[in-house]
Amino acid sequence: MKPHSESCERNREPILAVLHDHFAGVRRVLEIGSGTGQHAVYFGAALPHLAWQTSDLSVHHDGIQQWLAEAGLPNVLPPVELDVAARPWPVAPADAVFTANTLHIMAWERVQDFFAGLPAVLAPGGLLVVYGPFNYGGRYTSESNARFDDWLKSRDPRSAIRDFEAVDALARHAGLSLVEDRAMPANNRCLVWRRQA
Repeated sequence: MKPHSESCERNREPILAVLHDHFAGVRRVLEIGSGTGQHAVYFGAALPHLAWQTSDLSVHHDGIQQWLAEAGLPNVLPPVELDVAARPWPVAPADAVFTANTLHIMAWERVQDFFAGLPAVLAPGGLLVVYGPFNYGGRYTSESNARFDDWLKSRDPRSAIRDFEAVDALARHAGLSLVEDRAMPANNRCLVWRRQA
């Protein structure tokens, strides 16, 4: 039975609205942390002009392949094994990088690795889109996010809702400039950065 994520079902339409606004001129997207594969097939079907490259650790590949096989989309590519800590990343350069619900799962060192690896794969002028919960000014944006952060840390002390300012500093160090910070349902955000041309 193929894996299924309820959160992917809930957040895919708000995320797609962001992608529609920013990906009109994009041709190749690298998704880092494709998870179940649900986002890839939904966005790939809605944005047929894109070549959508899935990636994740190999443990997730079978589930991703099941979603891709069922959808049969020619523009959604089979997953490559990508560990953000292992460079160089085994992928072709992309016009955009997308990741959802990953930065709070990774250890902070892996978040740093994620941003450090971007300049080698993100084309000049390319976009980075990150979806998930963030703190601002070191504070939770809601009680539910505070509870979620406690749950994250109880299952893995290295996980945590990240501070926007710290993540934006990593992005700027990688040559990216924030172009949008959009509020999303359930106290999440969709952050869009552009790499300097």
